[in-house]
Amino acid sequence: MSSSTATFPILLLTVFVFSVSGVQNLNVTPDRGTTFNIGSTQVKGCQVCTGPGKCSTSLMLSGNSRVSLEFKCARPQDVFSVEIVQNIECTTRSCSGNIIQADYGSLPLLGFNRKFTWNLKSPSFKAFKIDFNDAGLRQINSSERCLDKHSYTLQAYQTTGNVTVGKYCRTGPIHSAQILNEGSFSLEVPAGQKLQSGHFDVSVGEEIKSFAKMTVMLPKGTSTAELLPPNYPDSFPDDDLMEWYFQVPDKHKASVQFLNLVQPRCLKKEAAVEYHSRGRVALVMRLSDPQPEQNQGDFSLTLRNCEMDRRRAGSPGLILNLRVSSSSKSSLVSCKVDVRRMEGLILHIEKLRLTSDCKMKFNSVLKENITITSNSDLSFQDCLPEDVKVSATRVIECNKLEDCPKTPVRLPCSPTMPSCLPAPLSRVTWTLRPPKHGTVELTSPTGPLRQSLPGQPCNDSFIIEAVEDDGSIIGHFCPQGTIQKIQIHTNVTVTVTIFEKKATKTSLKHVLEARLKEEIFERYIFTVSPKRDAPVLLASPGWPVGMKTDSTVSWIVSFPTKMEAHLMFANLSQPKCEKGHTNIRVQRVGRKEEEYSRIEYEEAEEEITVSQSFYLNMSNCKPERGHFSVITMITLQKSQNLLLTIILSVVAALLVIFVIVLVAVCVVIRKKKKRLNHQVSIYNPNGTSILPGNNGFPKTREDNESHVYDTIEDTLVYTHLLRKGREIGVYGEFDTYRPFTGHTDLQKPLVLKDTGVEDAQVGTYQPVSFPSQQAPPLPVRPPSHVSPMVDNEIYQTEEQSEDERSPNLGPRLEPEGGN
Repeated sequence: MSSSTATFPILLLTVFVFSVSGVQNLNVTPDRGTTFNIGSTQVKGCQVCTGPGKCSTSLMLSGNSRVSLEFKCARPQDVFSVEIVQNIECTTRSCSGNIIQADYGSLPLLGFNRKFTWNLKSPSFKAFKIDFNDAGLRQINSSERCLDKHSYTLQAYQTTGNVTVGKYCRTGPIHSAQILNEGSFSLEVPAGQKLQSGHFDVSVGEEIKSFAKMTVMLPKGTSTAELLPPNYPDSFPDDDLMEWYFQVPDKHKASVQFLNLVQPRCLKKEAAVEYHSRGRVALVMRLSDPQPEQNQGDFSLTLRNCEMDRRRAGSPGLILNLRVSSSSKSSLVSCKVDVRRMEGLILHIEKLRLTSDCKMKFNSVLKENITITSNSDLSFQDCLPEDVKVSATRVIECNKLEDCPKTPVRLPCSPTMPSCLPAPLSRVTWTLRPPKHGTVELTSPTGPLRQSLPGQPCNDSFIIEAVEDDGSIIGHFCPQGTIQKIQIHTNVTVTVTIFEKKATKTSLKHVLEARLKEEIFERYIFTVSPKRDAPVLLASPGWPVGMKTDSTVSWIVSFPTKMEAHLMFANLSQPKCEKGHTNIRVQRVGRKEEEYSRIEYEEAEEEITVSQSFYLNMSNCKPERGHFSVITMITLQKSQNLLLTIILSVVAALLVIFVIVLVAVCVVIRKKKKRLNHQVSIYNPNGTSILPGNNGFPKTREDNESHVYDTIEDTLVYTHLLRKGREIGVYGEFDTYRPFTGHTDLQKPLVLKDTGVEDAQVGTYQPVSFPSQQAPPLPVRPPSHVSPMVDNEIYQTEEQSEDERSPNLGPRLEPEGGN
């Protein structure tokens, strides 16, 4: 070790802590060569002060001088975090120090979240190397935590930005790391956690071509190392590469797998992997190709990314998991299987890679596939986990309903499996056969299920697939949903696929329960209990392929009172039916009438609201072409007061009607007042009344509408008045005017000034005397009626000749009141 080794952080801190009324004070003296960064995530709030008026939400301390700190809050540990930084520089020959973990428990900083960071720098084109000693490190996901609460992070500083090489815990296969030019190594411990002692050597590394190189030591015997690429779970850096060097023990072989591979969209080059080993030519492979087995000692793996097209939104980039397995070339494992511990399951072991060196023997006989129904002796030679697949099956059936199990049959996924098997259990399948016209009922004792659909995928440790005897898929299901019960009126095969990385014995202990019961009318029935404001997606059986011909399905949707369900039909696909119709019906529980019903050629509504628990029924026809499938989205919300809504709607409608009627009445009254305005007629002995004001002069026969009548009553039809001369007495001498007692016009009568009648009453007719030489006055008529009515055929008799119909009759008398 160099004499310049920095023992970091040896913090000779003289500490005095006291708290008064929500304020904490402490005195610190950082060690020489270290820097304290005290920071807060809050922009405003608690502050740290080094003197009067010197307060801030962040503070940097360096040197070994004593500093008095005052925190302006009762619990600064909940607001501030402390980062302790040391810089290490390397020349072409050596580095200025090593990474040494040291902590003194009397420090008040123990109560803060602490991060110890070592910034490292090496000459250009050179790398610095951190040796993790024999214990090594184990890589973990960025969201995971280490059991000893000591988490390490390695970063590489590049011109294009910082790259997180990985996050690690103590004890693992990673022996050392090399970072090109600049980077950092940090250790995080939570508040109250004492820092464990540790020591990692720092030295000058190689001239590497990648930004990082990790050395992984595979142990003897059968082992598997799980590694993650930089920036995981985000994309591998663009147009860059990283190298892993694997040290393989003698007489061992290794295999590489890329799991959960997501390929990038490339503009230039192609994402690929390169294999290098001593004495062999470099091998370049696509990431999607089967990776070659490494059986000639140590080898290096270089992961190379392309120049990615990140212009498109949602482009995922390069994401993968790297699994490296190793085993002895001549390892032989003996295994005994006791079927009494298998809970009725039949065990199947299948060899996947025929080209591998794996050899399986069943009772000393070499086999490619093994089925275990009784106690057996097995042996496996050079078998890796990826070489074999282990699954289990069970058949549950009964011919008569009374012979079926009376209690639910448990369908476990984690029976007591022999630990000597080369791979864990990956799949469990149950075949359920009820009696003729019987029903299979599935429930989950751990909670309701949900369907795996676009928008709500299954990311759990297992997934359940339900399939009919003919291979028709009913659906895929997983935990944490709203489906309480599934009933199927046919034989069913239920398969649970287990995801090894996420699975635990607890999660797989009791997945499903099955009952064989009496028949149901529909082919499928799902019992659903949605939750408030949590949309539920329900797909028709067989989605997206479509329901079987003439099949039916019902969803019984139950929810509390004072709630309402909103239904939307998405991804609806309708066939052209050869026979019958498809149908979607909604009916409330306890009601005979249907809330909603549509067949294939009717357009579905965008949304339906149902105010209580209901049945959602669907049936398929015999399609000529196309298929019937739909995804129903149900959202449960608090019900509105429908009665209040109806009352308010009725009141609002009545108010609108009242306003319209009131406006109409006002308009009519106003028009009548204008028509009844004070007007005085001027009598013209030639038979035309001139109305003063805005009426103007009388129009000619051709221009006016005197010959047009709105209505004519019998009392106004006086055809006898059209007879000539004295035969009808129209032109006789009269001393007085005889008022007409029949129908009168609505207008007020107009009184002439020269009649000699004073104070004539408006609205009544008075007898007026006229000189014998004057013709009697014409009665007052509206302006539309001021022309003679001689030309109107209504006032002509059948006996009148052509001469008698002549309009030149001279003055005449018309009935009082006009029309």
